This record gives sequence, structure tokens and C-alpha cells, in this order.
Amino acid sequence: MHALPERRNRLEPTAVADAQPPRLRAVQLPAGPDVRPTQEQALSAVRTLLAWIGEDPDREGLRETPARVLRAYREFFAGYGADVEALLAKTFGELDGYEDVVVVRGIEVLSHCEHHMVPFRGHAAVAYLPAERVVGLSKLARLVDVFARRLQVQERLTAQIGGALERALQPRGVAVRIVAEHHCMTTRGVGKTGSATETTWFAGVFRRDPEQRREVLQQLRDE
Repeated sequence: MHALPERRNRLEPTAVADAQPPRLRAVQLPAGPDVRPTQEQALSAVRTLLAWIGEDPDREGLRETPARVLRAYREFFAGYGADVEALLAKTFGELDGYEDVVVVRGIEVLSHCEHHMVPFRGHAAVAYLPAERVVGLSKLARLVDVFARRLQVQERLTAQIGGALERALQPRGVAVRIVAEHHCMTTRGVGKTGSATETTWFAGVFRRDPEQRREVLQQLRDE
């Protein structure tokens, strides 16, 4: 059983971990009969939902609501228009002998549950053990945002972040941890406020070696 290399030069980008991830630019979703409904059909669908809950879509306060909802959805789900491979394409190989783990914590997660289309919100921590190359630290925060801004379940979101980083860098190990509160549990249904869901994903040495997995998990949890 092998321990992680001595942490003489351990990278812990606290400033990045505490910062908000870069906002994804809202994209103009393509429309067409073979791709998805038109904008006019989407506006009509929102009006239908307003009427279904008992509202009058034509009253003053709601006349512009369908258009506002569509603009909000372009932001909430901007991840569908993002190119993950392009995001992680630029890497750096001048490490000057650095062989230890890279950890970014405190990345804000704002996503929507695909079962009820209500938000879940929390924080992610991402770690990897470089092989030959590293990626810009802000790209890790943006990677989380790309996958979070889609309809999700937390388990899949965690795996997608880790899998994309593993494919792009081919590092010796990858670890991802997400802790989030789901509004489908807190604002409806069982109504259990304060409950949190934790998911983790490991690859490489962090999956194979229990000792290294325990150590990196502690680093992901450190506050």
C-alpha cells in the first residue's frame, strides 16, 4: 500500500475554491421541428401551465412571464450548449517536478433535479493527481458549472465531472465530492429542511488504493 507523495508543494488553491464559478453565457438554443419546439411553442407551453395552476396568463403581472421564464431557462440550462472537450483542451506541462494532488474546494453547484425540475444547490470539491499535465484552475469550476446547468441527478453529475477530467488529463487519479440540498425534499414531498445529500466519485489510484482514497477524501472535506 503506497501513501501519497510527501506534500512539500501541495497545491490548495483556497482563493479559487472560495470564489464563485465563472458564469456560463446564456446560449440561444436552436429551434426547429427536427430539433426541439419553437420559441412560440415554448411560450405557449408556459401560458398553459399558468392557466393550469389557476392563473390568468393575460393579467398585467403575468403577460411577460412566459418570455422571462424562457430567458431564465437559457441561463439555467446553458450547459447543453457547452463543449466540454474544448473547455479542457488547453493544458500545461511545465510542472517543475510537481507530483502531488491538486484540490479545488467550495465550487458552487446550482442545478435542477430532472424528476421535478426544481433546484438543488450545494458545493463541489474536485481533486486530481497529475501525470504529465495540469489544467487551469478556473476550468475546474467551469467544468462543474457545465454539467450542473443541465437537468440532473446528483449521482450522475458527480460522475460526469470526474469522467470528463479523467478523459481530458489522463491523471493518476481523480476524486469528486458534492454535497447539496435538494428542493424536491425541502420544499415539497417530505419537506425535510436542512437535509443534505453527499456523493463521491473516484478513479485511478484513488479508486484502487483505500489509503489514498481516505487521504484525498479528507482533503476534499477540509474547510
